[in-house]
Amino acid sequence: MKVRILFFLLLACSPPEEQPLDSAPTAPEQSHFVDVGAEVGLTKVHTGGSAEKGYIAEAKGGGAAWLDFDGDGDLDLYWVNGAALDDAQGGGNALYRNDGTSGFVDVANSLNAAGRGWGMGAVSADYDNDGDADLYVTNLRANILYRNDGNEGFAEVGGEAGAAGAAWSTGAAFGDYDRDGDVDLYVAGYAEFEPEKIPRLGSQWKGVDVFVGPLGLAPEGDSFYRNEAGSFVEVTEETGLAHPEPGYGFGVLFVDVDDDGDVDLYVANDSTPNFLWRNEGDGTFAEVGLQAQVAYGAMGHSQAGMGVAWGDYDGDARPDIFSTHFEDDYNTLYRNEGEGLFADASVAAGLGRTSFHLVGFGTGFFDRDNDGDLDLLVANGHVYPQIERAGSGTSYAQPNQLLDNRAGRFELLLPSGEDVLGPAKVSRGSAIADYDNDGDLDILVTNLDDRPALLRNDVGNRQNWLGVELVGRESNRGGIGARLRLAAGGKVQVRDIISGSSFLSSEDPRAHFGLGQIERVDSLQVRWPSGVVQVLKNLRINQYLVVEEDGSEAGRR
Repeated sequence: MKVRILFFLLLACSPPEEQPLDSAPTAPEQSHFVDVGAEVGLTKVHTGGSAEKGYIAEAKGGGAAWLDFDGDGDLDLYWVNGAALDDAQGGGNALYRNDGTSGFVDVANSLNAAGRGWGMGAVSADYDNDGDADLYVTNLRANILYRNDGNEGFAEVGGEAGAAGAAWSTGAAFGDYDRDGDVDLYVAGYAEFEPEKIPRLGSQWKGVDVFVGPLGLAPEGDSFYRNEAGSFVEVTEETGLAHPEPGYGFGVLFVDVDDDGDVDLYVANDSTPNFLWRNEGDGTFAEVGLQAQVAYGAMGHSQAGMGVAWGDYDGDARPDIFSTHFEDDYNTLYRNEGEGLFADASVAAGLGRTSFHLVGFGTGFFDRDNDGDLDLLVANGHVYPQIERAGSGTSYAQPNQLLDNRAGRFELLLPSGEDVLGPAKVSRGSAIADYDNDGDLDILVTNLDDRPALLRNDVGNRQNWLGVELVGRESNRGGIGARLRLAAGGKVQVRDIISGSSFLSSEDPRAHFGLGQIERVDSLQVRWPSGVVQVLKNLRINQYLVVEEDGSEAGRR
């Protein structure tokens, strides 16, 4: 019995073995990405409390959201700032308007969107179906709902609309769970945070004093709001979403995991089991994380769930789940087996060792080179500045990772002369989008106590692509929750329109397909949240196509 226990402990403390072992990391022929953040005007520096991070709240936060708030066809950026314990109002968030010539101007103050308090994350959707993108901002205390009033700017209506909350909120996602044509809102809660009751640097990690982690605090619990004609009603209890053992919630996905036409909820929890809330179709949810095999990784213990990604990495038309975690553990890839079941495919996909000595936060599946399969981004950064004194070989600032998809197995691209994704930082959120509308996907990474990095993709558009923007009529205006199936060159690609992913962030609201050398799309099927199925055929490539629910092609951008 003693031998068995010792063997289990050795397994739990070691990186999972790859069979075969991970391939050697490869360097790209040239850097695909160039950080142009400062050059284009993304210069505001994040505030994250004290330099020593004596409390856990000082080490979290820093999300961002892409949205076209002014309806001019290019994506603007909402960037979330933090604060300090002695300055709870903070330095304010930024709303960077994209001027269409690869430059950004912060208009947050003039449009009443600068925020207040200690910001965590942001998500965008047209919650009132009036044709413009609104914003929801999570905070350490009360959250903010910004209603977009067009030329008049934004109006803060969180309290009035019933969606402010009062606790430490982190990840959020919009989705139409009851299929009534407007988006509802799920908000993850983290922990009860009262610094006056928590000892500063009151815990230890690898022999050094660090802040008290989540397990030393009470979990906050999540909240769910039903949209009723532009106002929100908290329905966590009546929908079955009040878990008897709350987790420390971070990443949220509002997606259709079992392909039955309604959206379910996946919540990545820190140090506690993840939740998978299956939509029962009758206005309630059932928690099935354990049965679906996404509550834990293959090693059978709770992981430190941070960021989440949703995408079909293996090309079987069933999107999969990826979650980032803490060091001395691996990031987990849950392969979708169909009918709401998943399997931990991290090792088989080459991801068992790539993250073991890193702390992952932001993440996303995306086709970096438009070759027709989904690659993977992971934004890293430790939470303890003191870690470099521990002699463990781990650093506070850490390199971000780009993993190339090679027939369903990921290869880590390492620096060759210069870093693939820039120098090591203490990164947190990430949000992928084609901000310059040139047909390839760029990367926004937020950094703790630093400006964000905007990594422009300079070679992805050498291959063909198609972008799709949806305009709902019977469904919600942004088509959030729609599933798109594109057939071209004998291959089917699947994308979902989602609002909320990664770590406390929100990506491009449009769907993007890489096509390689294919010169025409055979068909594009859109399954709208309303249940309407629309098929377009023989589509031209290298364009952003606007598709309306009550017609066919509404136009091109």
